[in-house]
Amino acid sequence: MASKEILLLVLCWGLVVLATTSFGANVTYDHRAVVIGGKRRVLISGSIHYPRSTPEMWPDLIQKSKDGGLDVIETYVFWNLHEPVRNQYNFEGRYDLVKFVKLVAEAGLYVHLRIGPYVCAEWNYGGFPLWLHFIPGIQFRTDNEPFKAEMQRFTAKIVDMMKQEKLYASQGGPIILSQIENEYGNIDSAYGAAGKSYIKWAAGMALSLDTGVPWVMCQQSDAPDPIINTCNGFYCDQFTPNSNNKPKMWTENWSGWFLSFGGAVPYRPVEDLAFAVARFFQRGGTFQNYYMNHTDKNIVFHHICFGCKIFQYHGGTNFDRTSGGPFISTSYDYDAPLDEYGLIRQPKWGHLKDLHKAIKLCEAALVATDPTYPSLGPNLEATVYKTGSGLCSAFLANIGTNSDVTVKFNGNSYLLPAWSVSILPDCKNVVFNTAKINSVTLVPSFSRQSLQVAADSSDAIGSGWSYINEPVGISKDDAFTKPGLLEQIKTTADQSDYLWYSLSTNIKADEPLLEDGSKTVLHVQSLGHALHAFINGKLVGSGYGSSSNAKVTVDFPIALAPGKNTFDLLSLTVGLQNYGAFYEKTGAGITGPVQLKGSGNGTNIDLSSQQWTYQTGLKGEELNFPSGSSTQWDSKSTLPKLQPLVWYKTTFDAPAGSEPVAIDFTGMGKGEAWVNGQSIGRYWPTYVSQNGGCTDPCNYRGAYSSNKCLKNCGKPSQSLYHVPRSWLKSSGNTLVLFEEIGGDPTKISFVTKQLGSSLCSHVTDSHPLPVDMWGSDSKIQRKPGPVLSLECPNPNQVISSIKFASFGTPLGTCGSFSRGRCSSARSLSVVRQACVGSKSCSIGVSVNTFGDPCKGVMKSLAVEASCT
Repeated sequence: MASKEILLLVLCWGLVVLATTSFGANVTYDHRAVVIGGKRRVLISGSIHYPRSTPEMWPDLIQKSKDGGLDVIETYVFWNLHEPVRNQYNFEGRYDLVKFVKLVAEAGLYVHLRIGPYVCAEWNYGGFPLWLHFIPGIQFRTDNEPFKAEMQRFTAKIVDMMKQEKLYASQGGPIILSQIENEYGNIDSAYGAAGKSYIKWAAGMALSLDTGVPWVMCQQSDAPDPIINTCNGFYCDQFTPNSNNKPKMWTENWSGWFLSFGGAVPYRPVEDLAFAVARFFQRGGTFQNYYMNHTDKNIVFHHICFGCKIFQYHGGTNFDRTSGGPFISTSYDYDAPLDEYGLIRQPKWGHLKDLHKAIKLCEAALVATDPTYPSLGPNLEATVYKTGSGLCSAFLANIGTNSDVTVKFNGNSYLLPAWSVSILPDCKNVVFNTAKINSVTLVPSFSRQSLQVAADSSDAIGSGWSYINEPVGISKDDAFTKPGLLEQIKTTADQSDYLWYSLSTNIKADEPLLEDGSKTVLHVQSLGHALHAFINGKLVGSGYGSSSNAKVTVDFPIALAPGKNTFDLLSLTVGLQNYGAFYEKTGAGITGPVQLKGSGNGTNIDLSSQQWTYQTGLKGEELNFPSGSSTQWDSKSTLPKLQPLVWYKTTFDAPAGSEPVAIDFTGMGKGEAWVNGQSIGRYWPTYVSQNGGCTDPCNYRGAYSSNKCLKNCGKPSQSLYHVPRSWLKSSGNTLVLFEEIGGDPTKISFVTKQLGSSLCSHVTDSHPLPVDMWGSDSKIQRKPGPVLSLECPNPNQVISSIKFASFGTPLGTCGSFSRGRCSSARSLSVVRQACVGSKSCSIGVSVNTFGDPCKGVMKSLAVEASCT
């Protein structure tokens, strides 16, 4: 490389380093970018939802985001958390929005505050508080005066809080953007003219709050000026804002997909995610955000926020009963660059970090001019940003899915793998290709240990459980009786997942249902989401809906006796609907019919219109069993196992160390768990995904969709449930479970998750030089070709051994590498000499290092190492 070219790249990198965050600037926008302090900016953003982690986790999550190359942290504001009762607010603990924003500012990052206040987000009821449902005459998200009054009141409340703390950029704070409404354009046609007028009102209302920063509306092609309309989706390169005066912004780049109970685990290959991001910036975008997707999984939308890019960078956990859907799992991992526990997911985090650096090397050219598009050929695209002052950056894309192609550009040849983008900060040298990963792969490891009874307990390990039986049927004083079957959400106001439907009826001795040979069936139809049926106090069966169809229809064979028979039906929700037009009208619960059918003689008795007695919630909830403090716990009797409706309690010592902690609920059925009085969410390890449809590994080439890349088929959707370290004491912790259908609590175990002692890398001889090496003359001259780099994940570790090394045509993936047709005999010795005993090492991937084991063949170096 010529010294002039090196100098240009060093200068470009210097511009990136100097572009540090400065608050207190005026924020505007033009057709190219968000403008901060008079300067156009390329901004890379990532979503972290503050209540899906803990305040103790926030600083580390934010710092890892910054280290990964983010400029902006995006979050929703969750109305139902902050105002659970009208005019009663909660901004404490995980809900401390101001603290979260200030921590982002302390890290030197900007904030995009998506107030909504509708959030979707696979969050219970889309973030709306349930009390909103009961305001007379209200209709959500349309030109409805009761709704608009409440929406304006809460939005103004949040804006005023931010202003009081001087958190807007116009006041010297980190908030550079705010969002009003959310993906309304996906459904606004259902509301007709009232929807159009509502959007105009929402825009005007937001502007009237005078935040001093731009407002955006995502997925809203008719967003009124000066509101910026933005894009959400897996790909947003083809998005165009509704005005030539607005920048191209991507508010949600879905870095993976959400998990549902009963579903396989989705994931998104980083090669495709990087391809989508690079294509967006190639096609004129300047703001991108990584996000966990929250729209209906059967619908694909393409909408962008130009000027920046946003994606879900950390998904987190749906603690308590916050998951929506219905049937959204407790884990909201989302295959994000930072996993549910806050650990770095490699190679996704590292590959995106390299991508962000490559894009920043192009920032000066990207914001200075509009692109041109020289022709390369079918399925090929060159994009050039060139200024009169000599700045020049280029993107070369192969959007074909089958063949790698060598192209000519500016007199040079470039190999473009299928479905990839190469980035050339100086219009000549490739600094990054989306399909070629230089980052290491870290295989996470799990350490498992049985639940340890607290050290001060006299019980033997594994036997320190006590229990309380939850009564079947009506047990609370607030029960009431009404004719007919009631819809559940209107009845419970979502104060509990549970609603009892109870009925006692006399069966005459001569009733045909009791005739010899008659087989009686209990037929129940429910709007969802699950139910357990008890006849005369005994469980006769359970039924569940699914994420694709929440409704439940069951037929249980039952045995009736002459005289009084009791029918106790426990209906339960698994998160309330969070998306769709008029979604607040979606019901739940047993709305009938409920029938007794005599299959032997054709007799049919409809019980639907009889006098049913209702009870919201469980007796144990009323008596606060989750706290573990009740005097009713029985530790003397034999522990009931595999029985329905049982509360369990034990005390335990926290697992040693500082690694993230989870509980493996294998052995349990379905229920909810609390640690030291805090709910870690619903557990449901018995809901198993279908056997077919998994693709692991998955071909990244070609358009991604939510069901393209799946793993864990035929296994429980979720077995491990996160317990934040900050919720644990060293000893004397209390674990309380409510088990609905039957389980054995002595089988549960603790798991700690580590980044793992094994790390891998696989680099071809056509890889670009690692982007980190573009800022140093000496390194470039010393290592002119591809380089494989390894670094132990923990600061006190060194590379202790090399498990595998092969330069030639190695096969497989991390953990299962094998030698191919040819392999240099020097591979292992060269890598051992370079790496063992060091925290990190770099090895040139070339025949100069290893010799040529097979001439005329493209070669690569694959290495798996151990760190201790």
